[in-house]
Amino acid sequence: MHLPWATLPSVLLVHGPFAGTSSWAGVLAELGSAGTDVTAVANPLRGLAIDAAYVAAVAGRVDGPVLLVGHGYGGAVITAALAHTDNVVGLVFVAGFALAEGESCLDVCREFPATLLIPALRPATYPGADGHPAVELYLHRDSFRRVTGTDLPEPAAAIATASQRPVAAVAFADTAPAYAGTPPPSWYLVATMDQLVHPDAQRFMARRAGAHTVEVQATHACPTSHPTEVADLIRTAMRATVHRRH
Repeated sequence: MHLPWATLPSVLLVHGPFAGTSSWAGVLAELGSAGTDVTAVANPLRGLAIDAAYVAAVAGRVDGPVLLVGHGYGGAVITAALAHTDNVVGLVFVAGFALAEGESCLDVCREFPATLLIPALRPATYPGADGHPAVELYLHRDSFRRVTGTDLPEPAAAIATASQRPVAAVAFADTAPAYAGTPPPSWYLVATMDQLVHPDAQRFMARRAGAHTVEVQATHACPTSHPTEVADLIRTAMRATVHRRH
């Protein structure tokens, strides 16, 4: 980037449901080859408050400014994490939920045409923190590629299907907390072929947030299927936030 390393923000990549840190492999390769300090965070996927506090704790351990990148529900997580940390200089949403205070992912989805997500969900129970059964959500195996990424090669989609990570059902209904400060600048990648978060919902959230926006002909699996475009947007955000470091 022709910028001194010491001035660049560190990058934390936050995945969403039905995926893990490996979904960022292509983006990590793109950014790591340029010497970027980048980490893929293992999002707990247990609820917005828990997930945001965890990501904020990871950000708080960074000695310097941080650029948070959230994919899908991971966008809601990085938004909520702002309430718990003070070294975030920018947010990058990759087909992600950029929530307003008191808003949930479900609230946003209800305002736009339905996608293929809801019919594909497969609920299961797990032991909750209070000892009572709680509900988590998977995608049906025969629906996974159709919902998340028809632009993924079949072998890659098969691996993603078999290794999907469930999300606690409450995560989609949890609402974003209040944030007292001035929101940092944001960037948004709209995936125009997305069958999980409707592209019009993405455009709405990007516009409302005043985000610098690019559109890519990609599915929700864009970090895997279009890592160069995702990495390019992150680099743009890094260059724009570099002057914020003191």
